[in-house]
Amino acid sequence: MITRRALLASPALLAQTGFRWPNGKRCAVSLTWDDARLSQIDAGIPFLNRHGVKGTFYILPRNWEKRMDGWKGALRDGHELAHHSMTHPCSINFGFTAKNGLEEYTFEKLESDLDAATAEFRKSFGVTPKSFAYPCGQKYVGRGVATRSYVPAVAKRFLTGRGYLDEASNNPAVCDLANLMGTGFDNAGWPEMKRHIDVASKEGRWLIFAGHEMGKTGNQTTNLEALGELIAFAKDPANGIWLDTVAAVASFVAKAR
Repeated sequence: MITRRALLASPALLAQTGFRWPNGKRCAVSLTWDDARLSQIDAGIPFLNRHGVKGTFYILPRNWEKRMDGWKGALRDGHELAHHSMTHPCSINFGFTAKNGLEEYTFEKLESDLDAATAEFRKSFGVTPKSFAYPCGQKYVGRGVATRSYVPAVAKRFLTGRGYLDEASNNPAVCDLANLMGTGFDNAGWPEMKRHIDVASKEGRWLIFAGHEMGKTGNQTTNLEALGELIAFAKDPANGIWLDTVAAVASFVAKAR
């Protein structure tokens, strides 16, 4: 029996489209982090800079304001600063968002939230963000029969929208750039990260890792030692991996197909 996963993973499906990564690369990998956590500024970005690697950081006004100089420095260093909403609305089932639950949102309220954050982004950094990450990976507003996807609102405003804790990586030939799959790598060791990369390489896919804190250990923390092994592996030309920001890879995908 052909499983859903087998259909998603079929290299033949990708080959039939004629899509090719640049310079003979086998796959693309993007490293992303959410929420503008302080550890990203204190530990993560300096670590990436030492390794000559650019990440995509989905940041919130209430958090980026705590380290404005650091985030402006990250932008100068070539990292992508991306959009993560104004107020981080998620399901009302989460205690931290009980008063800001998506179930109580209208489509118009969600659009206002997105536009308010974009205005703050332009004011603070002088740029308009190209990439967006759905807070908690959730892409709806409303309840029951009135539930509505807000992917269209993201598609109107951004080059990409990234999910979280999704079950696959992205087929560059057919993926919806406004509804990209994100693979969590917080609390993962290098062997687990490599398993995801090996699948993406075999199938010619775009793997978007998504994390939060950056350090050694702790809740929702991308382990920097494991990340160093990932970077070394990706930089080895023999492995054929294109490691770049979400906006850079998405721009190539949009043009190539």
